[in-house]
Amino acid sequence: MTVTIKGIAASSGIAIAKAFRLVHPNLTVEKQTIADIDSEIQRLNVAIDKSQQELELIKDHANKELGEDKAAIFAAHLLVLSDPELIGPIKEKITNEKLNAEAALDETAQMFITMFEQMDNEYMQERAADIRDVTKRVLAHLLGVIIPNPSMVMEEVIIVSEDLTPSDTAQLNRQYVKGFTTDIGGRTSHSAIMARSMEIPAVVGTKTVTEEIQNGDLIIVDGLDGQIIINPTEQQLTAYQQKQSEYADKRAEWAKLKNEATSSSDGIHVELAANIGTPDDVQGVLENGGEGVGLYRTEFLYMGRDKLPTEEEQFAAYKKVLERMEGKPVVVRTLDIGGDKELPYLQLPKEMNPFLGFRAIRLCLEEQEMFRTQLRALLRASQFGNLKIMFPMIATLEEFRQAKSILLEEKEKLQSEAIPFADQIEIGMMVEIPSSALIADQFAKEVDFFSIGTNDLIQYTMAADRMNEQVSYLYQPYHPSILRLVNMVIEAAHKEGKWAGMCGEMAGDTTAIPILLGFGLDEFSMSASSILPARSLIKDLSKQEMSKHKENLLMLSTAEEVASYVKDKMLK
Repeated sequence: MTVTIKGIAASSGIAIAKAFRLVHPNLTVEKQTIADIDSEIQRLNVAIDKSQQELELIKDHANKELGEDKAAIFAAHLLVLSDPELIGPIKEKITNEKLNAEAALDETAQMFITMFEQMDNEYMQERAADIRDVTKRVLAHLLGVIIPNPSMVMEEVIIVSEDLTPSDTAQLNRQYVKGFTTDIGGRTSHSAIMARSMEIPAVVGTKTVTEEIQNGDLIIVDGLDGQIIINPTEQQLTAYQQKQSEYADKRAEWAKLKNEATSSSDGIHVELAANIGTPDDVQGVLENGGEGVGLYRTEFLYMGRDKLPTEEEQFAAYKKVLERMEGKPVVVRTLDIGGDKELPYLQLPKEMNPFLGFRAIRLCLEEQEMFRTQLRALLRASQFGNLKIMFPMIATLEEFRQAKSILLEEKEKLQSEAIPFADQIEIGMMVEIPSSALIADQFAKEVDFFSIGTNDLIQYTMAADRMNEQVSYLYQPYHPSILRLVNMVIEAAHKEGKWAGMCGEMAGDTTAIPILLGFGLDEFSMSASSILPARSLIKDLSKQEMSKHKENLLMLSTAEEVASYVKDKMLK
């Protein structure tokens, strides 16, 4: 029977393939008394060996696809699996209490997990998560059930999951994964951003795909209209194959724009840049005709490891990006840790509201040694390209001034050590807190540029956690309050002769682009895969005509009214 499910279009395109359910199996344990201790210990040893072999494969795959930093988590899992402090007590339970291996493993693991979780130390609490992941894998082998392993997929599939975690994503075999769909998530969730960077279609936030889809079902992921079709009819299949072919033709047309500058139909140039997380992402920027990097998220250098990256490690990463961009602008955001991005080794206190807490520039101004190391590495790398530095999560002028002062101090130190760096480095800030948008006219006197981070600006303005499904309806990029704040920032920048960019997901949104062009946004930074469609759209829009709609747009009352206005009056 054919079923259609509606979700959120998170990554454009059409995928048609068999379903691969990335849903973890039931690992319920029954406690049993055993007679043959030796054979039970042998069962445990076999399960541990199989788990080690799997983890080695996953680690190698992650290393090759995503780099050493991302593979570090699996190296940690392998250490847990070979730790006599964990394995010894399991074998003792089997021997002394004549427990079956499953129950001995489960009881020992739960004891360690509880012990680590109760420690007042975030690093040790993270070890509890490692033990949980590793022992689940061993338990699955003992129970004879399979933990889905997408890295071992050897045919074209569509991943079906409740959500995709970073470690799930690390295992995806990009050659065969043609798309994915999840129960939860929105356009700014990790899985959605990952899909766009992999350039595969995705529909998220469907609520029920894991209930409705079985392994091997033929499914269609329509990442253009946000639909999943399960077991399509021949007629639907033909229609979607046609839609897939038309979209491929459109992409081929967009590809012709790769080496063109981005200009409106009336000859006004704007810059189309890309958001990246690692030096390897530069390849996608270049392949999609990016005119720069508008956001380099440096926190990925710090994640998936057990200690801070050294100055040399950071210098090498920044230098690589700058050199590969060959003089095109690269806007680097200083460390933005906190909220949903944690560093266990920093042992930061747990917070009731981490998105509103000790994060980003607030953390860096407190942990100055860490901040200065990053700034020093950035300054040293600056001579290899066109570097611009911006500070995240700025709420007050004092914060910006303090951050800039620390940067200038590090410049002086390098000068005194005769270490070269670029003469002219623009220093800007993210505008993602309403307070900074509201006094953008004051900030504009002191910054070299603004970059509007709409993912956070929207959630803070609407007081709605963008990761919370219950309030996801309030994630409204076209809401008049957001448009007014964005307009204030652009006008404040231009009044002082500065430029304004945007690096949130809104910058690549086809409904938002005509609005932002009319508001006078200078730089649009987005997922690399969105650049060519955006260039194609801007080419057909007159900036002068778009700007005539500004006052009308700012007077509308709802996001729905704005979207309808754009469709009826600006994109007709």
